[in-house]
Amino acid sequence: MPQLDRKLTLFGLTMIAVGSCIGSGIFVTPYEIVRAVPHHGFVLIVWSVGGVIALTGALTFAELGGMFPKAGGVYIFLKEAYGELAGFLYGWVILLVINTGALAALGIALAEYLSYFYPLGYWGKVITAIIVIAGLTGVNLIGVNTSQWFANIFTGLKLLAIAGIIVAGLVFFDPSKVQLHFNLAEGTPENLGSALLLALIGVLWSFGGWHHASYLAGEAVEPQRTVPRAMVFGALIVTATYVLANLAYMLLLPLDAIAHTTRVAGEAIAQVVSFGGKMVAIAIAISIFGTIGIYTMSAPRIYFAMAQDRIFFEELSFVHPRFHTPSNAMLLQAGWAILLLLFWGTFSELITYVTFMDIAFMALAGFSVFIFRRKLPDAKRPYRTWGYPVVPGIFVLISSAFVVNTLIQRPVQAIAGLGFLLLGIGAYYLFRSLNT
Repeated sequence: MPQLDRKLTLFGLTMIAVGSCIGSGIFVTPYEIVRAVPHHGFVLIVWSVGGVIALTGALTFAELGGMFPKAGGVYIFLKEAYGELAGFLYGWVILLVINTGALAALGIALAEYLSYFYPLGYWGKVITAIIVIAGLTGVNLIGVNTSQWFANIFTGLKLLAIAGIIVAGLVFFDPSKVQLHFNLAEGTPENLGSALLLALIGVLWSFGGWHHASYLAGEAVEPQRTVPRAMVFGALIVTATYVLANLAYMLLLPLDAIAHTTRVAGEAIAQVVSFGGKMVAIAIAISIFGTIGIYTMSAPRIYFAMAQDRIFFEELSFVHPRFHTPSNAMLLQAGWAILLLLFWGTFSELITYVTFMDIAFMALAGFSVFIFRRKLPDAKRPYRTWGYPVVPGIFVLISSAFVVNTLIQRPVQAIAGLGFLLLGIGAYYLFRSLNT
């Protein structure tokens, strides 16, 4: 029977972790953060908080990844900590809400940037997104080596593009045109706590993805070493990149201008060279394209692991005899993402819908490190979370506060995600009865 190939290196997994995060978010969402907290200092604080969440999460998940170096990552952590139902529900919402919703949103964002060159109507954008998702799923079906090569190339390109933006901001900053205000005592937004948590929706959407390296543990070389390191290195690289990129935006554009554009990177570089907007649009399209490629590869390993555990469609455990990839799981994910594109709404609605459920499960997975320290004190831990219990505690508390605030501030999208979760409970018992 064909098996998954172990060919992913530390460098490849780190590029997957970085590439999973850096897609559209850093280029599309800054206007939402500035609208929520219209203050230079608080904007950088929100992005730094996102980095703290990502890094504390990566340090926490590093211990879990070392303990359970299997295909499926977070699904395995939740199943081992809380039982089979919890693991199933995570895989269920990854398929119906989180990863497919992210793919749909990324597809829309890619089409938005392509429309910079050629006007695309609503259906033109949807059709473009469908073609890209279907095409990249086909590329990743060919084999994990092809996927690793793809991730390395496109993640490298997007890091180079952002480095160019950062350098432009530092070199061409003109204090006569842009006034910076970092005094937190001046211009503090009303209801600061709620505003910061609301701003975190776009920030956490942008940071989401560093844990995708854990999904691919079943195809990693020395997974107990490479998976934990890849998540931590990925979180560090992305945090530095995002904070510096936002500083560059604010060095080139007034806050009011950032708050009124979904193409902040293009508008920022256009202040330096007249054709800068088109250059950045190409770079961003490449970046988003690369992230879609990674997402079409990584999450299907969860559905594959669920099928192997006999709590999902048995056909999803199929490994392609020639390419050694979970082809059926990848095709199912692409199909559902396309349905979301056809029937869901705007980019903003999509990222709220996705981020709410994603962070809720990340908080549960993070808390599992406390459970395993109590239940399995003598288990082999190649990596132990630095700063335990403070570091995982920070991750769980901030993530939980975000979930509660989103439920209050954006109830429609949050309730839609919870509705899919309730359907999943019935689906779990149905699959169990069918597979016994």
